[in-house]
Amino acid sequence: MEPVLCLNCYDFFPPSPRHKNQSYCMKPECRRAKKAAWKRAKMQTDPQFRKDQQLSNKKWVQNNPGFWRRYRKRNPEKTERNRILQRIRNQRRRAKRQKTGVVCSPLIAKVDASIPNRFGMVGQFWLVPVIAKVDPLKVNIVEIPMCYQ
Repeated sequence: MEPVLCLNCYDFFPPSPRHKNQSYCMKPECRRAKKAAWKRAKMQTDPQFRKDQQLSNKKWVQNNPGFWRRYRKRNPEKTERNRILQRIRNQRRRAKRQKTGVVCSPLIAKVDASIPNRFGMVGQFWLVPVIAKVDPLKVNIVEIPMCYQ
């Protein structure tokens, strides 16, 4: 069989003859990514599955009281990162509610205005040259938050 590109690590791998549509290699981190992608899709499409997951999470929290308090005390850098990201999420939610676009000023002053990201392609991609014989280049495209509160 022809090698297939893994959707997580972007390495080529020989697919299993028993799994015709295999799109993830057998590395442990890629298997975890496959499971996470499946769970995200299942949560969006199956309301009963989502309800069962919420109930399971609620039971876990009841059986492990104080876990998150201890976790935040042990990991202050993650706590601060989460606070910053939550401010950004709150700001986006408020802006969407007001339907006025971005409410805050950008982090860096610029002479010229940049065009906002409207194509929505965020993730890892391979830039494969068509004409020149050069190796493909793996790039990460990320969306940079426009502002903090």
